[in-house]
Amino acid sequence: MYSLHFYGQMLADAPRMDAYVAALRHAVKPDSVVLDLGCGPGVFALLACKFGARRVYAIEPDNVIGVAREAATANGCADRIEFFQGLSTEITLPEPATIIISDLRGVLPWFEQHLPSIIDARERLLAPGGVLIPRRDVLWAAVVEAPEQHEDLVGPWKRFDLDLTAAERLITNTWRKSYLKPEQLLADPVCWTSIDYYKIDNADIRAEISWQAARNGTAHALAVWFDSELADGVSLSNHPAAPKMIYGVGLFPFSQPVAIAAGERIELRLAADLVRDGYVWRWDTEVFAGTRLKASFKQSTFYGVPLSQAQLRRSAG
Repeated sequence: MYSLHFYGQMLADAPRMDAYVAALRHAVKPDSVVLDLGCGPGVFALLACKFGARRVYAIEPDNVIGVAREAATANGCADRIEFFQGLSTEITLPEPATIIISDLRGVLPWFEQHLPSIIDARERLLAPGGVLIPRRDVLWAAVVEAPEQHEDLVGPWKRFDLDLTAAERLITNTWRKSYLKPEQLLADPVCWTSIDYYKIDNADIRAEISWQAARNGTAHALAVWFDSELADGVSLSNHPAAPKMIYGVGLFPFSQPVAIAAGERIELRLAADLVRDGYVWRWDTEVFAGTRLKASFKQSTFYGVPLSQAQLRRSAG
């Protein structure tokens, strides 16, 4: 769960909050019933009341919901907001919501139980013809030159004249949040999938992506980000060229840096599978100079977590 400090950082993220507030203000009508899914300290629920919603339901499994309850009283909204502490998949509302607002994704939409929660809430808790905020995410990817980020990962394991390649192998099979500059892109971004929250019914993803290098350079990683459509004319993006936001971009390192020449082809198979409460990611990369295979990497976050035999048995069970 998030810390209260991190919730504060989310509220201080002006591009994020401006977009969500604009979408909510546009959607709320005097007869609206709003569900704040994963309400945290309850700001969206309070704003829904401020914008004139008839009734608001706020769901949050963490104890931060206590802050939301106090804030509702302090802002004169306690009579219009009903709070539920627990998982949304285990809760039934007294009436269907006409609007569901949420921001359960992390750096990427494939985060913990985000997608299963949205699918369940849409099917069980949203009135026919109801509004989802956000309504669509478009996912982008690019091969990037990121020497500082790569050194931050592997550099600590090359010291003291010791062979620590076991750690290097594991650390390059994990992905992380990062911030990049647009000039670090080695190829034009490719749109590799989109999520229509009104239609999605599968929490996993499979995609094949290819690029032609736009310039010479060294490829260190794959960068992934999203453009989110919240309402008509209201969107946000964590593109490297966009204003810095809390999300950052997802950075998937390659096993080793690869020298790339303009015009060379990079092919990638990307997959994420929900396993219990987290995702196992795979990214298999091939780099071609003409028809010659220059480099090939098969990576997975499964390889990036050193598990005991007991943990492996539990994961397979």
